[in-house]
Amino acid sequence: KLSAQYITMLCVLQLGSDILPQYKQEAPKTPPHIILHYCAFKTTWDWVILILTFYTAIMVPYNVSFKTKQNNIAWLVLDSVVDVIFLVDIVLNFHTTFVGPGGEVISDPKLIRMNYLKTWFVIDLLSCLPYDIINGISSLFSSLKVVRLLRLGRVARKLDHYLEYGAAVLVLLVCVFGLVAHWLACIWYSIGDYEVIDEVTNTIKTDSWLYQLALSIGTPYRYNTTGSGQWEGGPSKDSLYISSLYFTMTSLTTIGFGNIAPTTDGEKIFSVAMMMVGSLLYATIFGNVTTIFQQMYANTNRYHEMLNNVRDFLKLYQVPKGLSERVMDYIPGKIVHNYLCLLDVLSLG
Repeated sequence: KLSAQYITMLCVLQLGSDILPQYKQEAPKTPPHIILHYCAFKTTWDWVILILTFYTAIMVPYNVSFKTKQNNIAWLVLDSVVDVIFLVDIVLNFHTTFVGPGGEVISDPKLIRMNYLKTWFVIDLLSCLPYDIINGISSLFSSLKVVRLLRLGRVARKLDHYLEYGAAVLVLLVCVFGLVAHWLACIWYSIGDYEVIDEVTNTIKTDSWLYQLALSIGTPYRYNTTGSGQWEGGPSKDSLYISSLYFTMTSLTTIGFGNIAPTTDGEKIFSVAMMMVGSLLYATIFGNVTTIFQQMYANTNRYHEMLNNVRDFLKLYQVPKGLSERVMDYIPGKIVHNYLCLLDVLSLG
């Protein structure tokens, strides 16, 4: 007798997509000034916001650490445009539907405003304040630019729907690892830039990693006695960032190679903290990567096991060779077809 497994498999292969329910859910009716959260415009807008959020997460720490915006109008204009786009996004969020607790689409303007005010409004507003203008009034507020990193909450909202896909999780983990390394590189440079010159005695610390790097690449610091009376020279900002990122990457993935090493007390304290964070991050990310690959191989193994079962079935009942080859050619395509039909049903639900 045929086992239940083979009977079920044959039934699935026999049934076509015509047994699937054919229906289309109608879009809910909304007031004229309310936007559906899954419409084409809102989806495109969300991806634009997502890209600008990654831009903010990368450029804000870099600009704060390397002071690239000083006397640079282009950076100020670009960030101002990004701030305006985020302000427009706040306005759109006050007119965008959301899914209620029972799975229903809420389009009542009053409920939409109350929901947004109670959830993400404060974070979105803090991330859009004009900190560049505040910094122009007083340099004490320059560190407030880091508050813009609160925009990363938008990434969590957008990517939450894709965490069930192994490939998406893999890409997300790699991006998180690179982003953390970038942030740590900016902090590492800031510590070196703060400690390389003693403001009290106006002397340079020869044990700082910045001073050692400047000597190794042939761009040493020099004291301008005839002009500004300050220390000048040193590596370029591009070289400093690449060296900082190289140090943080080697420290996060290994124990470092020693060609760039902490020497001052502040650098050593930061290195210890980075190693502790890096060990947890490394274990978390690559542990998840291992799980993802195991799941991928498990699905492949199940697929090949099913094909082997069909081959055994054909041999057991001595199916002619020509018919056997046609069955083996037919089965993979039919499996994919039924799988896509099942995804369509689930998406409609």
